[in-house]
Amino acid sequence: MQVCGKEIRIGGKLIRIAFLEGEGYQFHEDPEAALAILRKSHSRIDIFTFIQKISDTTPHFSYPMEWDNMAVLPISTFDDWMTHKIDFKVRNKIRKAAKNGVVVREVAFDDELLRGISTLYSESPIRQGRRFRHYGIDLESLRKMKSTFLDRSIFIDAFFEGARIGFIKLVTDEERKQAGLMHILSMTRHRDKAPTNALIAQAVRSCADRGISYLWYANFSYGNKQRDTLADFKRHNRFEKVELPRYYVPLTLTGRMALRLGLHHGVLDWIPESIASRYRKIRSLWYAKRFPGVESA
Repeated sequence: MQVCGKEIRIGGKLIRIAFLEGEGYQFHEDPEAALAILRKSHSRIDIFTFIQKISDTTPHFSYPMEWDNMAVLPISTFDDWMTHKIDFKVRNKIRKAAKNGVVVREVAFDDELLRGISTLYSESPIRQGRRFRHYGIDLESLRKMKSTFLDRSIFIDAFFEGARIGFIKLVTDEERKQAGLMHILSMTRHRDKAPTNALIAQAVRSCADRGISYLWYANFSYGNKQRDTLADFKRHNRFEKVELPRYYVPLTLTGRMALRLGLHHGVLDWIPESIASRYRKIRSLWYAKRFPGVESA
């Protein structure tokens, strides 16, 4: 549904929670105006949730609030990041990528890009120890997925011997002051050439060249989840944990009760990390057995 010119999505079955499509890439400048429309909506919405911008972490509204977090890299210049922020191990990987023949550059959104991404997505049915939901996606579905926020998107590709081995889709906010890594993927079989490090380096350069002050990469931490390889990767590239206000505005009696009981959080937040960690290991082993010879990215 459209609210104040922006798409609102509604998730959940028992508790219906509305949120801004592309949260983090766009924001409601006037949440109260959006709430007024949602309260009159014929769709059942129990809770409306929204966040503030990375550059503005001081709470400004009196709605029920919790602290959320993002992995954020403050950017001044590329040379500052390359020379002073990252350590020698990360610098060596970026140089290793170039030495091994990896070339990174911004590219246009066209059929050639989509075919290349399709090849990347078809490399392995398993990623990060679980089923990769985009494996085998058809070209038209891929086009629809990658064409969101196209006027504010920056596509960066990594090539080796002319073949695409990785890509990033960056999306800036409306003011072009912060950019988020909406998609990032590299081929597993070229992991030894450090294409992901080269892609991140070009993302920093692309942001610095445009005067974009913040690059964010999803959350820094997820609920009770302990450190993992992705969190370590963000940390090594000098992404920082930035806490920012997340508001939960109840619109129905069900919403108010859900907030009081903490039911607005996902089921995973209620599972102890020791059990969740054990489940992830079992899942990885099961997929390894089901897809022998397939390396999880």
